[in-house]
Amino acid sequence: MSALKVWIDGKIVALEDARTSPLAHGLHYGTGVFEGIRCYATPKGPRIFRLDAHLDRMRRGAAHLAIALDVEAMARASAEVVAANGFENAYLRPLAYYESGGLGLDVAPLTARSMVAAMPWKSHLGDSHASRGVRLHTTSWRRVPSSAVPALKICGVYANSIIAKWEAVKAGFEEALFVDDRGFVCEATGENVFLIKNGRVIAPTHDDALPGITRATIVALTGAEERAVTLDELRDADEIFLTGTSAEVAGVGVFDAREIGVGPMTREIAAQYLAIVHGQSPDHGGWLTEV
Repeated sequence: MSALKVWIDGKIVALEDARTSPLAHGLHYGTGVFEGIRCYATPKGPRIFRLDAHLDRMRRGAAHLAIALDVEAMARASAEVVAANGFENAYLRPLAYYESGGLGLDVAPLTARSMVAAMPWKSHLGDSHASRGVRLHTTSWRRVPSSAVPALKICGVYANSIIAKWEAVKAGFEEALFVDDRGFVCEATGENVFLIKNGRVIAPTHDDALPGITRATIVALTGAEERAVTLDELRDADEIFLTGTSAEVAGVGVFDAREIGVGPMTREIAAQYLAIVHGQSPDHGGWLTEV
């Protein structure tokens, strides 16, 4: 495969020609905002799934850092970088971050850069999750509260996820679940959580959880009930699955000490989701953007 090409501040360049200063503000303090977006092969050519919703969420995150995000430019860049790399299926990583202007904590002197990369991708949870399910562990760490940092894709906040996931991996699991001090389910480190009980799909709500685009998609498709869920209720679920751009719809096979297995409703929902993103069923509200 030829070298990857990325879009940086209006230009398509080879990845090896992209440069960032080691004194970049975003590198030191995590002062950036990003998204994860998928492009899928469809019978009509590559299509980007829910591009507008992702970039709107990115815009909201950027505003908290006083980064003026050009959403229209980022949308054009997303299509351009997919085409420049000749991809049918790809993962897109838009990023806006502060690079120059010093290392102080005042953002007024800082200058931001914007970037969109496209690359081949498989679920970060691994290929086997579709058959045996994800091994999920309740972490001892707490999610950064939204009263401290907005529950959006702000770069520095993801150290929280990395620490929690490393704890889970060391314990023999693949993913970690955040629960708050009152025993309510928040989310996993990179996905939202769903449960199924007595044939009903339930989407746990929590102020500290990311407003997931894939989560909203599954709620729309299934009519899931959205409400607060306790850890005890989740442990009693018939089925559990995770949703996210990278993970798509991933069934949970093991939750802490309990063997669950990927259930039939989870498999049906996952198949329905894949049919939509690959353009094999009617588009829902213009969710697919042409490249």
